[in-house]
Amino acid sequence: MMRIPCPHCGPRAQSEFIYERTVDSVVPLDAPSQEAMTKLFTRNNPRGVDEEIWRHTYGCRAWMVLTRHRVTNEISECRAIGPEALP
Repeated sequence: MMRIPCPHCGPRAQSEFIYERTVDSVVPLDAPSQEAMTKLFTRNNPRGVDEEIWRHTYGCRAWMVLTRHRVTNEISECRAIGPEALP
C-alpha cells in the first residue's frame, strides 16, 4: 500500500484516497467535441512518471495532483488543487 502525502493532513494510507484520472485527460468546458473525445478515450498509458488527480475522500476531502511513477509507485510531488488550477 502507498503512503500518500496529503498537503493538508500529512502522510496517510492509500485507502483514504480515491484515484480520479490523469491530468492530461481533463477536458476544458469549451473544448470542441472531437478534441474532448480524443482526450477522454485515446490517452497514453506511460510506464514512467505521470501526473494524476486524487481526492482525500476519507480525510480532508481535498483534491490534489500527485506526480507518481507508475511502475514503482514512488511519489515525487503532491500539491493541492482547486477547480481554477485545471485546464
